[in-house]
Amino acid sequence: MAPKTNFEFDAGVFLVDKPVEITSFGVVSRLRRILQMKKVGHAGTLDPFATGLLIVCAGRPATKLISQFMDGKKEYLATLRLGVETETQDTEGAVTGRRSVGEISSLEVEECLQKFRGRQMQVPPAYSALKHKGKPLYYYARKGIEIAKDPREVDITTLERTDGCQTLFGEEADLGIRVVCSKGTYIRTLAADIGRSLGCGAHLVQLRRTRSGCFTVDESLTWDDLSGDDALKRCIHKMITVEQVCKLLQ
Repeated sequence: MAPKTNFEFDAGVFLVDKPVEITSFGVVSRLRRILQMKKVGHAGTLDPFATGLLIVCAGRPATKLISQFMDGKKEYLATLRLGVETETQDTEGAVTGRRSVGEISSLEVEECLQKFRGRQMQVPPAYSALKHKGKPLYYYARKGIEIAKDPREVDITTLERTDGCQTLFGEEADLGIRVVCSKGTYIRTLAADIGRSLGCGAHLVQLRRTRSGCFTVDESLTWDDLSGDDALKRCIHKMITVEQVCKLLQ
């Protein structure tokens, strides 16, 4: 437990740069210990292999705003491994297929990306936290039970390469992209769909959330900030009050 302090507050919002291999719940648990508060939650899960911005709300007045935070657009930087498909569409699943990338020109990549810009229907991945009869889809997927979810409308307003305009070639190749999208967009699924469209398959090997709504990862607390003896002091220094947040959300 964090040491006792004379500082008291009812609620606040904290931006955290989640590191790889730490779960979103792990971040919440760390803030609960530091702040000595039970009412703490996050606004939008990041998978353990992903990094970047996690909005954490502490206290009932702040947690009431979680749905508004989740409505905002998100920005991601992602790396796709072309030529390899996995059962989870990311690094955490077993390889299910391999197809040589061959040679794909920058023009072919751009034509592919153009297909995925704008409003579209996206099928949620089997390994996701979406619920079916009270249990997340990954619960069924791990048991080999296939649950078909209806496609959902998402909006990808920006989809561009971040790795230059070079030709991709070889048995495997990495493609870097920047995505700005609506809530509910699965970048893992986008990666798999892009790979399928290019004819070689793909899965997500890196993912970083850089923005959520009006907040950016540049303003965030690091894991080191949450690990030292002065963690409470650092948190309070970067805390955003509910009043400040409400003004930003107007």
